Amino acid sequence: MDKRRDIEKRLNDVLASVLKIESFIASKPKRFDVFCSDEMLRCAVLLNIAIIGEAVNQILKIEPEIGISSSRQIVCTRNYIIHGYDSLDNEILWSIVINHLPLLKMEIENLLTVYKS
Repeated sequence: MDKRRDIEKRLNDVLASVLKIESFIASKPKRFDVFCSDEMLRCAVLLNIAIIGEAVNQILKIEPEIGISSSRQIVCTRNYIIHGYDSLDNEILWSIVINHLPLLKMEIENLLTVYKS
């Protein structure tokens, strides 16, 4: 697979995970207490954030200067989820969902217009 198509695939993986998280959250009241009380929702969000982090990590190996703001923090978050799972705070997850995913989604959609085959 050439580099451009590999980046496109990973960008699509990120977008798919963002859309999944949005759909999980959309089916519930958008409140922190609801998020904290729903273990299945938290696990689903956690998995997809980890997928996003791994896909961004793979993208950065191919194109280190790609236009994803906070790309290093995204990868660090993935590493923290995988290696520090037992100390992960629900407030961090919620903050990612509410404050950071909308910008990431917009950036990924813009990049996909550039990388589409």
